[in-house]
Amino acid sequence: MKALCPRYTRSGHLFFRPGDDLDRLVDLMLRTGYQEEFCLALDFDPFFLADLMAAGFLVMSAPLSPAGEGDGGPGQEDLPQFLLLPKLHLARSVLFWDDLRETKSARRMIRRYELRYNNDFDLVLENCVRTHGDGWLTAPLCESIRQIRKIPGCPVRPVSFGVYRDGELKAGEFGIEAGRVYTSYSGYHGEDSAGTVQMLLTGRYLRDQGFAFWDLGMPLEYKERLGAKNLNPAEFVGLFRGAVAV
Repeated sequence: MKALCPRYTRSGHLFFRPGDDLDRLVDLMLRTGYQEEFCLALDFDPFFLADLMAAGFLVMSAPLSPAGEGDGGPGQEDLPQFLLLPKLHLARSVLFWDDLRETKSARRMIRRYELRYNNDFDLVLENCVRTHGDGWLTAPLCESIRQIRKIPGCPVRPVSFGVYRDGELKAGEFGIEAGRVYTSYSGYHGEDSAGTVQMLLTGRYLRDQGFAFWDLGMPLEYKERLGAKNLNPAEFVGLFRGAVAV
């Protein structure tokens, strides 16, 4: 077996490149107690992005430097403008189906909406960026995600969920399917209660389609209200690998 040669930045972050053995690097992170939430990369190649997602990372991005910085000197236009941020959360929010909570008010509202799976993906993605900004959903990351959808036989698949009322999209989210795991990336709502309904109907859909669990990424209070639990990296990676390999 080829020797593993991890690369670290001065800040102590692991640095990834296409062709890296990402599963072994994840094992290294777990074994050494890697305490950074993020790793770093510069390559936005969709195949590389898909490999990161298949290894259990939630992939984010950020501008490499604030807009307008730099001296504008020769060659500056050739410097990377964006950083890729593969994230293996120190606490990962995960929803198991036995824990899914449905409030009476949410069940009453469901009748007003229709859930559509993987419909209007580009519109859902655009609305997420429009709602939350491009601080981490940068243009090159969004484009790479779109390109992954075009790769035949790719181990991961970007998909969207949307709720519609009277034929109009009122709330949605997009995320990544890997084996029997769905990872939420970003969502938005255009009217009160639509976001709650979208999450509840998405959870029902994933459960009924045989997904092992719902990976919700960063822990937040509204996810706990839905029934999510927080897992440490080793717990999450073990469950993720088992569900992706099936």
